[in-house]
Amino acid sequence: PINMTDRRLRSWPLPDPDSAGDKNSRGRVLIVGGAACMPGAILLAAEAALRAGAGKLQIATCNSIAPHVAVATPEAMVVGLAETSEGGIDPSSAERLLELGEQANAVLLGPGMVDDEAVGALLRALLPRMSQPTAVLDAGALLALRPECLAGLRSPAVLTPHAGEMAALMGIDREEVEARPREIAQAAADRFQAVVALKGRKTIVAQPGGRAYCNRAGNVGLATSGSGDTLAGLVAGLAARGAAPVQAAVWGVGLHARAGDRLARRVGPIGYLPRELLAEVPRLMMALTDQGR
Repeated sequence: PINMTDRRLRSWPLPDPDSAGDKNSRGRVLIVGGAACMPGAILLAAEAALRAGAGKLQIATCNSIAPHVAVATPEAMVVGLAETSEGGIDPSSAERLLELGEQANAVLLGPGMVDDEAVGALLRALLPRMSQPTAVLDAGALLALRPECLAGLRSPAVLTPHAGEMAALMGIDREEVEARPREIAQAAADRFQAVVALKGRKTIVAQPGGRAYCNRAGNVGLATSGSGDTLAGLVAGLAARGAAPVQAAVWGVGLHARAGDRLARRVGPIGYLPRELLAEVPRLMMALTDQGR
């Protein structure tokens, strides 16, 4: 795989925002997820999407937590959805989500989702009809995903599994994923016809057809609750700005890892928080452009 150094990232610049444009020109992100027991996941993902440069943010979550999420994220429009007895988003919400998704450039599904059966039904009702935005799937959405759900998308989805989620996706043991991450990531990319970012000490980003990228930045401090939510939000925000799915995944992984390295030097190798990664992102994006040299 191609080693994604700072130099390689600089040689693959992100889409420039229109200096005369408004927030609509920087793209709209819709984040779908959350549950009464896990409202924080969508808060982390939502801030990450804005830190990555997206112009508009919408959050769709369970009715019971929607007011709290709205107060915690004043930058977002928050939509409350019917929820199941298990505390997840009810599949009957698919039609409302399709309405919202038609206006979005990127849709992130999965952070904080619970009730696997309901998630699976929601994906089957939603994804085959959601052709317009780039879809990013993480956490709960990965565990319910089937390849046929992604067949109607205009551009490849981005999947962001860790080793355990990848094992479940592919029906293999976690040990096999950890032993052969490059091969397994590529197999998943081909099976789902999606960009796959297999998270680990070395994160592999694979796309259908064989090309892959390797991120070697980052440190053990990133292996903590909420870290994956911030990464998924970064990828969605970059996709909303106009980055192609594979570029959004490679840059999202790179920014996430490098933010962790900065905090490890300043705070310590473990103990920094995923929410602290996000303030590092705008400075990192500037440093990895011509203006930051």
